[in-house]
Amino acid sequence: MYNKAMKKFLLCSLCLLISLTFVACSQDLTVDNSVVINSSSSNSSYVSQSITSILDNSIENSTETSIDSTTSNVESVFKSESVSSKPSEPENSSKTYLLSCVDSLCVRSSNSVNSTVFGYLDKGDLCTYISKAGDFYKTKYKEKTAYVSTKYCEKVEFDLSSLEVEKTIDFACNLLGYPYVFGSERYHWGNGKLNTNFKNGEFDCSALVQYVYFKSCGVLLDVTSRAQSLNGKAVSKANLKRGDLMFFTNDSRKNKSGIERIGHVGIYFGDNYILHTASDHAVIEEISQKRWSYYITARRVV
Repeated sequence: MYNKAMKKFLLCSLCLLISLTFVACSQDLTVDNSVVINSSSSNSSYVSQSITSILDNSIENSTETSIDSTTSNVESVFKSESVSSKPSEPENSSKTYLLSCVDSLCVRSSNSVNSTVFGYLDKGDLCTYISKAGDFYKTKYKEKTAYVSTKYCEKVEFDLSSLEVEKTIDFACNLLGYPYVFGSERYHWGNGKLNTNFKNGEFDCSALVQYVYFKSCGVLLDVTSRAQSLNGKAVSKANLKRGDLMFFTNDSRKNKSGIERIGHVGIYFGDNYILHTASDHAVIEEISQKRWSYYITARRVV
């Protein structure tokens, strides 16, 4: 009896308070920007019924349920957006490579000293690290699975760039060891039209970078290093990033002017290393002081 009387008293008090508020106010009131209460007797009845409903049906429980449902829906939206969005950066911040500690390190066909030798790495040269296999590390050389002795090389880490750049670098690393062929056939004619005389495994410097960027990312580069120096956008020496094209002069062109001075191109690998094909074969090696003295410009094409 006491609870019923108290409930009736509270209800009457609330109704009286609301009625006095409506008399004092001549303008409409908006609740939560969704329910508009007009100053009319019909609305007073509506409010009384609403308050009774609230008291009888435990508004606290229904509110908690509504909040939980809304929170669940919001979390679902954010989760969906997170899953659908594609990251522009690699999952890892660095990648492991193998550094040759000696000259003429044998690159073999299997993890045995009696296996076929595919080629050699000079001291300071890099190659891809795949896994360890006994006393050898597994790598890639001339687009084949290859092995180098763990005794004569060590692991090193390089910071990664964007997914597109890393796709290009990974593709280029598979071509290490292919011989330098001056004036080799290009993969395409600078416009995407394929050259039927192209021979895979035979590259000069500009043929290599043209092939790598087109096959890995669909980027069109011109047919010579001089024309390629106008592709993409210019990058200052101070802002060089992994994957940028680096252009150099050479002994036969250093006295020419303009882009005619350019006689070599390679891919900046990071940490003062370059991936290119020089006078012998495709290699990742440190940029020497002499080569830096021949440096002209850089371009970003990815």
